[in-house]
Amino acid sequence: MEIVEDPRGDTYRAVYTVRLAKAIYVLQAFQKKSTRGIATSRRDVDLIRRRLRGAQEDYEVCCAKND
Repeated sequence: MEIVEDPRGDTYRAVYTVRLAKAIYVLQAFQKKSTRGIATSRRDVDLIRRRLRGAQEDYEVCCAKND
């Protein structure tokens, strides 16, 4: 899921997941600076993927075992 805020033409995005039942992890927040279209940079997408894997591992250690 993605939240997009666009005040005064400056676009900000926060990408997070809610797939984990007992936790919400903010994976990345950034100001959108692309001059070509609406695409999110490959660097940001790769970082979000790595952080999602880390959040899933953290969730298994912290939250899932406490069910």
